[in-house]
Amino acid sequence: MVTVNELALGFGERILFKDVNLVFNPGNCYGIIGANGAGKSTFLKVLSGELAPDKGLVSYPAKHRMAVLSQDHFAFEEHRVVDTVVMGYPKLWSVAKEREALYAKEDFTEADGMRVSELEGEFAELGGWEAEAQASSLLSGLGVPDQWHERLMSEVDEGIKVRVLLAQALFGNPEILLLDEPTNGLDLDSISWLEEFLIEFPNVVIVVSHDRHFLNAVCTHVCDIDFGHIRMYPGNYDFWFRMSRMLNQQQKDQKKRREEKMKDLKDFIQRFSSNASKSRQATSRKKVLEKLQVEDLQPSSRKVPYVAFKSERAVGNNVVRVEKLSKAIEGAASLDDYSVIVNREDKIAFVGHEHLTKSEFFAILAGAAEADSGDVYWGQTITVGHFPKETSAWFDNDLSLTEWLRQFSPQDDDTYVRSFLGRMLFSGDEALKPVRVLSGGEKVRCILSKLMLQGANVLILDEPTNHLDLEAITALNDALIDFDGVVLFTSHDHEFVNSIANRVVEFCPGGVIDRCMPFDEYLADKQVRELRDQYYHGHVITEI
Repeated sequence: MVTVNELALGFGERILFKDVNLVFNPGNCYGIIGANGAGKSTFLKVLSGELAPDKGLVSYPAKHRMAVLSQDHFAFEEHRVVDTVVMGYPKLWSVAKEREALYAKEDFTEADGMRVSELEGEFAELGGWEAEAQASSLLSGLGVPDQWHERLMSEVDEGIKVRVLLAQALFGNPEILLLDEPTNGLDLDSISWLEEFLIEFPNVVIVVSHDRHFLNAVCTHVCDIDFGHIRMYPGNYDFWFRMSRMLNQQQKDQKKRREEKMKDLKDFIQRFSSNASKSRQATSRKKVLEKLQVEDLQPSSRKVPYVAFKSERAVGNNVVRVEKLSKAIEGAASLDDYSVIVNREDKIAFVGHEHLTKSEFFAILAGAAEADSGDVYWGQTITVGHFPKETSAWFDNDLSLTEWLRQFSPQDDDTYVRSFLGRMLFSGDEALKPVRVLSGGEKVRCILSKLMLQGANVLILDEPTNHLDLEAITALNDALIDFDGVVLFTSHDHEFVNSIANRVVEFCPGGVIDRCMPFDEYLADKQVRELRDQYYHGHVITEI
């Protein structure tokens, strides 16, 4: 159990959170959510003791071990990969090194013999004999090939380092596990393995993540950092999001009787409690939801951007035909005689770890880059809106937000332009600040405003969820589901891809896989798996 009493932390005049009182119990997984900059990672640092609060106390039993996912990818360069994992259990590692040093002594004394005897008992009790096997099992589950286990950390690439440090945090069954963005750098198979591991993990898990699919799979509770407060809710992210929307609507809607809205919310809670799919989570959620009193719930005061794309013209039968397209990227023919026909009802997710290939293909389609050979034929009814992965050049000027967006507006009217900025949470004087100083998330919201103004019937989106918080991702997700045009997109967000795409195209080192099916079906399809094994033969799959 971890107890948080009267916790408060601020930087200067800015208060991150105050009067925080929470209890984290074993057997539960707690997802920490909040807008960008709300203090999610900072809260984990306070829990771990890395950062001292201004006020309050974090306490847990002295005999309990807390493991934290390390963010320093170069802290263990001189150690073997498997040893780095075992170092996640400092007491075991210390006993093992002392035992090893005594056995290596040339002048072994009687006192040394007595000490070794003590260490042998402690080593066995701590699981030392099984340590390397357990470390290797964790590494394999997280997609680290066996041949890397004996290598030095300095010899492995960044993607492997991320997985090793995650295995280090998981090693040795810690009583408290703190994970900050644990799915970063993992492929979907590894994420699935991690989900199952955490579902069965018997102790306290506290996690920060922007991956909604992951949060929905593992979380029994959500802790929302919202304007200086941290409130805990039972259930996963989807439950929190839908419940929060219902509560906000209940507050706004003065025409309907409160009792009717309360009944709707109670019905929703009841449906949710019987709809969980995972065994341990289902039991835990049902218990807390059965005790949940609607009167105790408070709506989030966090604002959600309004995203909606409306085509000015319907999509015709001919969207785009690509014939024998070739493009050398970094000296390699990543696009080689590639042909594809896009249909009027397609929403295509382009996946695979050939990221440069996907970005270059999108740039060629949008007219922002030229192919070495081949042709692209767009239909006469088609208008294209493009969201490139790299957008910094668009904001390298001294225009204000309003002036910047007016460039793309069909109406030269500040009120009209500001209405679109307001939808994306730029209100009042914020609409007058220079675009040069915008954060990554603010730039993305600006580009989404631009796309909404354009009214295109084909959207080409290259990693549009990067830099967005969970609320903005969900708003964009819903908008693309409702969009009546064609969408070609890439994203690392599993839920985003699975809920939008009706067709999946994967660029592999050895070929292209193209299937008309939702993403989860694509991943489970036996023929697709066989093709992926064939096309990736000899290549390490780092992500999809």
